[in-house]
Amino acid sequence: MSPGPQESEGLEKDGLRRFATIWSRAVYPVTQTSMTRAELEDYLHPLAVRLCDALHAQPFTPAVGREVGVALVDGHFTSPDALPHLLGVIDAYLVLYGRDPENSTLDVDEARSRCSRLQHAIAAGFTQALRDRTLSEQESLSRAALAAQTAVEEALHASETRFRAVFNDATIGISIADMDGRIRDANGALARMFGRSEEEMRRRNVNEWVHPDDAPHVWRMHRQLVRGERDHFRVEKPYHRPDGTVLWTNLTVSLLRDADGEPRYQLALLEDITERRLLHLRLRYEATHDELTGLPNRTLFAERLDRLLSTSGDVKRFGLCYLDIDGFKAVNDSLGHAVGDQLLIAVAERLQSCTAGSGHLVARIGGDEFAALVTDPSGPEEVAELARQVLAALATPIGVDGRELSVRASIGIVEGPSGELRPEEVMRSADITMYRAKDAGGNRYELADPDSDARAIDRHSLTNRLPAALERDEFFLEYQPLIRMSDGHVDGAEALVRWKHPVHGLLGPDRFIPLAEHTGLIVPLGRWVMEQAVRQACAWHEERNAGRKKGQGGKSKAKGKGDDVSRPLRVNVNLSPRQLHHPDLVPDTVAVLEAAGMAPSSLCLEVTESALIGADEDELKPLRQLAELGVEIALDDFGTGYSNLANLRRLPATTLKLDRSFTRGLQQHPADPADVTFVEGIVTLAHALGLAVTVEGVETEHQASKLRDLGCDTAQGWYYARPGPPSSFQQGFAALP
Repeated sequence: MSPGPQESEGLEKDGLRRFATIWSRAVYPVTQTSMTRAELEDYLHPLAVRLCDALHAQPFTPAVGREVGVALVDGHFTSPDALPHLLGVIDAYLVLYGRDPENSTLDVDEARSRCSRLQHAIAAGFTQALRDRTLSEQESLSRAALAAQTAVEEALHASETRFRAVFNDATIGISIADMDGRIRDANGALARMFGRSEEEMRRRNVNEWVHPDDAPHVWRMHRQLVRGERDHFRVEKPYHRPDGTVLWTNLTVSLLRDADGEPRYQLALLEDITERRLLHLRLRYEATHDELTGLPNRTLFAERLDRLLSTSGDVKRFGLCYLDIDGFKAVNDSLGHAVGDQLLIAVAERLQSCTAGSGHLVARIGGDEFAALVTDPSGPEEVAELARQVLAALATPIGVDGRELSVRASIGIVEGPSGELRPEEVMRSADITMYRAKDAGGNRYELADPDSDARAIDRHSLTNRLPAALERDEFFLEYQPLIRMSDGHVDGAEALVRWKHPVHGLLGPDRFIPLAEHTGLIVPLGRWVMEQAVRQACAWHEERNAGRKKGQGGKSKAKGKGDDVSRPLRVNVNLSPRQLHHPDLVPDTVAVLEAAGMAPSSLCLEVTESALIGADEDELKPLRQLAELGVEIALDDFGTGYSNLANLRRLPATTLKLDRSFTRGLQQHPADPADVTFVEGIVTLAHALGLAVTVEGVETEHQASKLRDLGCDTAQGWYYARPGPPSSFQQGFAALP
């Protein structure tokens, strides 16, 4: 039985008390505090509670770590070995004893990451607090040293005693040098820092302590101090030790003047920060490098890219290869993440081999995405050559766990002058270009193209806007008449959806239908189109009947062919492949017809031929059900899908809609014989199968006449009318050619 809330809280408190006990035991032997171990444990317990709360806080912030670091300094945990022990216990036990399994949703990896950031913040707070305390000591020591020097003239013995007490007992290194740099005195702490005796230290000259990692301004400020132009300076400076190691210090140098104000001595105070610096470097490395591959991670890559793009010096250009492994998800899904990780490690090694010695930066951006940053390339060809080398290096199968895995990758290349693009623009362009390479079949590279980027951004913008556009009634329908070729009367209309975009203006279906199909929004959009079209067809039918009755003056009149007012105008609605396979297609269609009070025969659903190629009986079942209800089914763009003509016998179609590409030749005079033969054959075959034939794209009178002679049943095109609003369609009921 799981513990209740109170029991869970008790367990958490016990865990933190246990953590505080371990913490105090680890730190007590290396601290200079006057507290007993029990008092030390009581002092650390509230800090453990604060760290635990910060670990589970939402949102997470490592700021508490800085406060804990300050509290540790306030508790006098300031011996050289204290900080590694403090952080070591936090690293090993905070996540373990600070967990609350019943209430926390924090996974272990995220907890470890947060714990690492808390350690970084504790080290920073500890360092800052210790530095502030040290600076305070340094100022006190400086004042004491100056007072001691002045007191030599007044009371040499008393002042020397006081100065020596401070000088010899200080925990920081102190040296006094003359204005030529010769060390006159050094305390024991300084000698221990350098691994030398005090006598050896007195034989040294401060001007000899040059280190390759000195900041450029260190010796400039020292020369200013020697000339009396400044009274002190404070820097972080490294020194060589006799054993070959490096001593890192916080160095404060003050100028001591005589009674006349003339420079007499240099007083140097040195705090050993080697351990803290190494810890900082380790934490910095972990924060900027990928744990799996050892490559720089996205954070370090972004810093380098930002620096490279903002450089105004010798670096004139930059190059970026953005790589994604093709089909990597299939490796993880089929062979497991362990194999996937080994594959990523091998890919990282091969990428590094392509850039060895070149100074290029290779990073793992995340998942199966890598990037190579080229500094100051000669042009796009140099970056493209690197991409070719990478693809060639990955072409050899990689052996993982006894398997030979073939690796393919898609690479997007961005190359250009520094200073023109922001880092986020470069990464976006590289990402777009990489996906363009992937869409082209993968295992290739593509160069960034501003026009392609603009189109991709435009598609993304339209995709994001689509759901809101449907809710805000930004879509509307236009209608293009379908004409009976036998008598020229209107037989129906095709509903064509348009988007009145608030920024881009009027957009045709070719701009947004593929996006709606890709996102799935085509289903609600398609239902909306069907509802609007069926409702409009109902309104036309009622208005046409009313107009006919009014024109007859209430008298009976014989009806000629094509004048059957009882038959509603048919409305054609396009059906996308995703709609065709949606389980609610049939019930949604029936619901729309019933809500409008229209007969199923008033609706014709147009399905592209390519959507039905290879369709089995289960996929055709919804269309068969609709056809049995009386809904017309038109096979759109017929002739472009390369389907087997024998399949026409099993498709539930009532109409073939011939693609306009096969009738353009009929616009010529005389007509193209090949097109005439093709159309004549299709019409004969369709009529033999009991199917009507509709022709798209009729633009000339000659074309219309020829199609009528060939036996086509209905047609649409600009020759008859362009797509327009419902009002213009009503006005053209009887005014068409």
